[in-house]
Amino acid sequence: MKYIGAHVSAAGGVDQAVIRAHELEATAFALFTKNQRQWRAAPLSDESISAFRAACEKYHFTSAQILPHDSYLINLGHPVSEALEKSREAFLDEMQRCQQLGLSLLNFHPGSHLHQIAEEDCLKRIAESINIVLDKTQGVTAVIENTAGQGSNLGFDFQHLATIIEHVEDKSRVGVCIDTCHAFAAGYDLRSEDACAATFAAFEEQVGFNYLRGMHLNDAKSAFDSRVDRHDSLGVGNIGEAAFSWIMKDARFDGIPLILETVNPDIWKDEIAWLKGQQQN
Repeated sequence: MKYIGAHVSAAGGVDQAVIRAHELEATAFALFTKNQRQWRAAPLSDESISAFRAACEKYHFTSAQILPHDSYLINLGHPVSEALEKSREAFLDEMQRCQQLGLSLLNFHPGSHLHQIAEEDCLKRIAESINIVLDKTQGVTAVIENTAGQGSNLGFDFQHLATIIEHVEDKSRVGVCIDTCHAFAAGYDLRSEDACAATFAAFEEQVGFNYLRGMHLNDAKSAFDSRVDRHDSLGVGNIGEAAFSWIMKDARFDGIPLILETVNPDIWKDEIAWLKGQQQN
């Protein structure tokens, strides 16, 4: 079964994200459990935790259908020790919030070397950060998102993801989220069924579908291999509809959250309905 949804707002409380996902007729959703552009946030109250869990039960969302995202400020590969420690503390807080809410996944961007350390050293630093936080938490899998490769961001190459996983000690609690826009901008073609087959054959060879824990389904305003991260609505951008139709028909993408981060929330309900329809076409 495909779990299909969008990254919805948690304004007014994390339970409101569940209600918004239900209103979209989604079977999956993503959310921020705190303000993604601030380092610190008030702890989750017992009331908000209870309300979130109750809403999930009411609208039939399990943790397997929910892909929370951490703060954009976190850089688990930061070359400066003080800043690295700040990122690790923030990531631990994000993981603990997921644990409190009964969630089993946390999606994050791997990190950036900021042109100050070697790529390999940065990737090992990211893995070390994951190890530290996994040791202090339970039940939540760290889900590494591929990037478009803007600036000094790592994670744009499938081999980067494989290297991080290689150095994570508890491989049962590490996974990957593939963002289609990011992959396309990083030079992985998705413009036809054959291109999709080749790209995901490379993913299987270098990383493995056993590590795939979620996807972000986004078309791309940015050009192929441009290293520019600009999302677009499905079928409108440079990827086109074929990739998303192909993904919906492939059983390897069953049972994980497939999340829209497309640019027009007003048509998310229509995009979700279209994706559901591709399974039967």
